[in-house]
Amino acid sequence: MESDIRSAAPVTSSRGVGRFTRGLGGLYLRLSGWRVEGRFPDAAKAVVIAAPHTSNWDLPLMLAVAYVLGIRPAWLGKRELFRWPFGWLMRRLGGLPVDRGARQNLVQQAVDRFDAVDRLHLVIPPSGTRSRATHWRSGFYHIARGARVPIVCGFLDYRRKVGGIGPALTPSGDLAADMSPASSRR
Repeated sequence: MESDIRSAAPVTSSRGVGRFTRGLGGLYLRLSGWRVEGRFPDAAKAVVIAAPHTSNWDLPLMLAVAYVLGIRPAWLGKRELFRWPFGWLMRRLGGLPVDRGARQNLVQQAVDRFDAVDRLHLVIPPSGTRSRATHWRSGFYHIARGARVPIVCGFLDYRRKVGGIGPALTPSGDLAADMSPASSRR
C-alpha cells in the first residue's frame, strides 16, 4: 500500500550526510540569507517537530538546515506530493507518503518504522497541516512515546531568517505536563 510508511523504501542510512551534502545545504542557506542555530543532539533516532509549517518553502529550508546539522531526515508528506513527475525526488529526499483521507493508524506505522531501523530522524509538523493552526496535534508525541525516542524541537524563523534546533525532551506519558511551557525549561 502506497501510504504505509512501514514498507516504504529506506530513507536513512547508518550515518548522517557527507561533506558535499552539508556544503550544498550551507550554500543554499547562505544564498537565501538564512543561517542555522543549535546542534542536533547525539541521538540515532528521534521525532523532530518542525514548526511552524505554513509555507511551501518549509521543505527546502528544513532539508538545508538538516543537512548543515549533519542529519538525513525522513519526513511525512501528503501522498499527492509523491505522484509523477516528482514522486521519485520526494522519496529520494526522505519523503514518506501519507494518505490523510484514510485512517491507517499512522502512529503505529511510524512506531513500527522506528523499530525496524537503526537510525531515523522523522520530521513531523506538529500542526499536521500547512495551514495556520491554533493548536498542535498529538500524533508526534504518541509516536515518540511508542518508539521510546526523544522529541527534538526544530524551527524556521522567517522573520530572522534562522532555522535550527531548540530543546529536546523525552516524553513521560503525561502529555499536558510535557507540552506545557514550563517543561521546556527543564
